Amino acid sequence: MQTRRLSGGRSAGLGLALVSALAFGGSGVAAKPLIEAGLDPLHVVWLRVAGAALVLLPVAWRHRALVTRRPALLAGFGLLAVAGVQACYFAAISRIPVGVALLIEYLAPALVLGWVRFVQRRPVSRGAAVGVALAAGGLACVVEVWSGLGFDGVGLLLALGAACCQVGYFVLSDRGGDGVDPVDPMGVIAYGLLVGALLLTAVARPWDMDWHVLAGRAPMNGVDVPAAVLLGWLVLVATVAAYLTGVVSVRRLSPQVAGVVACLEAVVATVLAWVLLGEHLSAPQTAGGVVVLLGAFIAQRSAPAENRVHAGSDGVPAERGLSEESARA
Repeated sequence: MQTRRLSGGRSAGLGLALVSALAFGGSGVAAKPLIEAGLDPLHVVWLRVAGAALVLLPVAWRHRALVTRRPALLAGFGLLAVAGVQACYFAAISRIPVGVALLIEYLAPALVLGWVRFVQRRPVSRGAAVGVALAAGGLACVVEVWSGLGFDGVGLLLALGAACCQVGYFVLSDRGGDGVDPVDPMGVIAYGLLVGALLLTAVARPWDMDWHVLAGRAPMNGVDVPAAVLLGWLVLVATVAAYLTGVVSVRRLSPQVAGVVACLEAVVATVLAWVLLGEHLSAPQTAGGVVVLLGAFIAQRSAPAENRVHAGSDGVPAERGLSEESARA
């Protein structure tokens, strides 16, 4: 019975991680047409985060006790996992192709390994080091370093910033499910989006936004698409659904394993950008992207596995992240 529960929880976690990767992967192809239609990248980020926060406002009210229980977790999640990742990524895709930005951002799984080794001071295998080296080499191909200043340096730095913030996403998603004071993932996401929306409001200054763009249409590889439809997809699918499934998957798996599955987001985004936006990567960039994903996969497969299920007082396994609120529901 216990083995079946462990296997079932892991299978569910892998399924949720896959859904999250697919949902997140569609964010760039929905956001870039809005940016090209005249919206500032930060304004698109603000619309995405503020819209999702509004949708999850009832959830935030239900879990309002989290404000006093885990304020640092909520603030960190809002700053890094919401505002930081989205602002850096959307600014990056305004300067470099969506696929390139995602491939650079998905150095994050290797950076998670660095967190494990140097911050948590846990041993890292030789295979993990090989994976990191492969990811770095693949990145060099993605940005085509041999072309000198041919790539956008600022766009590259912004994508790397998104990768660093995404490390915070995986670490904080896992931290919220610790056994000392576990919290409901939906509450963390709802308040993380609220905090992110507040931070982005101060930075993006949405009152200066060109609002009429949202009432018009945005170009997508020669086809005009209603801007409101793109925004709806960005808010409901690429944010609300993506964050909910992503955080729950990290709780059921681990930051390392979830990071491996999340690498599929880069593949999804690259394919969608190719089909919907006409952004074709060169052969060296495509090969480099494959190497980046392969290196991240090897690095994470070589990381020490963690037991994500703890026995309850009755000896029956209980999933990490089950909060007092959800237990009472």
